[in-house]
Amino acid sequence: MKYILSQKHSGKRAFITGGGGGLGRAFALALAGDGWTVGITDIKQEALAESKSIIEQAGGKAYTYQFDVSKRQDFQNAFNDYIQKTGGIDLMINNAGVGDGGLFGEYGLDNWEWITGINQMAVVYGSHFAIQKMKEQKSGHIISIASAAGLANMPNMSMYNVTKAAVISLMETIYAEAYGFNVQASVVCPTFFRSNIMQYHKGNEDAAKIGQTIIQRAKYSPDEIADYILTKAGKNVFYILHPFQARLVFHFKRIAPMFFLNYKAKQFAKKDWVKKALSQKF
Repeated sequence: MKYILSQKHSGKRAFITGGGGGLGRAFALALAGDGWTVGITDIKQEALAESKSIIEQAGGKAYTYQFDVSKRQDFQNAFNDYIQKTGGIDLMINNAGVGDGGLFGEYGLDNWEWITGINQMAVVYGSHFAIQKMKEQKSGHIISIASAAGLANMPNMSMYNVTKAAVISLMETIYAEAYGFNVQASVVCPTFFRSNIMQYHKGNEDAAKIGQTIIQRAKYSPDEIADYILTKAGKNVFYILHPFQARLVFHFKRIAPMFFLNYKAKQFAKKDWVKKALSQKF
């Protein structure tokens, strides 16, 4: 067996949101190699079918669930079906998420509700359903994918920052509350890796293009990130920070918070389009 998680949890039962592609599929495929039974969710049926085929070819078993993770009842129905089929859950991976960009005050409130539902409330739902079963079992591990954005809170992406900061806060709370039940928790705060996180964006088109360009040029693939996360989680690492830039942000902000805040504010104010906006009359 490759992963310590596989040694710890003989049932090898994992439920992964956003498993139709990207990091979610990478998680499922990595676990399949260790013989796990995975429940994967996605909004696209064809993506789920493709993931299921790949997982089974790798030696795993997959149950697929097509629904929008921001819909609580649909989430609960899928989760309950998975538990009924497997008898329990050893690993919950709250992976599904969307990216977006735009200035606060210009990003629509309907869009705020949309991104909050997926990036924040879906993590609440998945963790809520999983922790009840895990406490009953007195075992399990919850991994939630946040972002270094939830630590750095950079300008022009408040909607994304807020949802990811919420995930960090939630997981810190879960870690303490679940500790006495032998249930582990990890929160993942990566910087950029190759993904399609911007594919459903609703905000500023230019911001989305910039974000997607940076993501596509990133050094790390979803497979590399998934392997790193599963390895660290097996060692009960709570803050999984990768790559080096994520660790740098994490420590720098805590050592010198106001210096960090002022630096990014001054750098953002130097941008040409910010200067142009400041020169206009409102």
